[in-house]
Amino acid sequence: MRLGWWVVSLAFAGIILSACTGATPTAFLPPTPVPQALPPTPPEQVAAPTPAATLTPAPSATPACSNDLTFVEDLTVPDGTLVQAGEVLDKGWLVENSGTCNWNESYRVVLVSGPGMDALVEQALYPARSGTQAILHIQFTAPTEPGLYQSAWQAVDPQGNPFGDAFFIQVLVGGAPPIP
Repeated sequence: MRLGWWVVSLAFAGIILSACTGATPTAFLPPTPVPQALPPTPPEQVAAPTPAATLTPAPSATPACSNDLTFVEDLTVPDGTLVQAGEVLDKGWLVENSGTCNWNESYRVVLVSGPGMDALVEQALYPARSGTQAILHIQFTAPTEPGLYQSAWQAVDPQGNPFGDAFFIQVLVGGAPPIP
């Protein structure tokens, strides 16, 4: 028993001594294991979310149309008609809007050659949709001198560009002017 007392006394003396010096008794702690480095893991492949399909209409320019006029027939005053000097003539033509543009109030008919025979040298072109026929009328007054007279007319677009077939009035003036 003496040995047991001796071990207890030594332990007690160690505690008292450590208290006197201000040191804190330390207990044995095993070292912290260092984790081993793992090989890097590749990043997880995550598909990017697919945006919902949105249909955005492509900007569309107004497609350019083309102007064209096709002469179909003379409706009144056939070419070479004998008329009296000073006679009032109502000339009519059947034409077709054979282009892809619709004719509106900005389309005109203009005198391109020959005498105007008292008609306005610029007239409104009958409004007509593409692919339809139209009747054009111009009022003329026959010249007072005998002879063969012809004037040519043509359609023009809003910018003044001529297009299509030209159409004509051709009359033979003879005799004295009509009595009013």
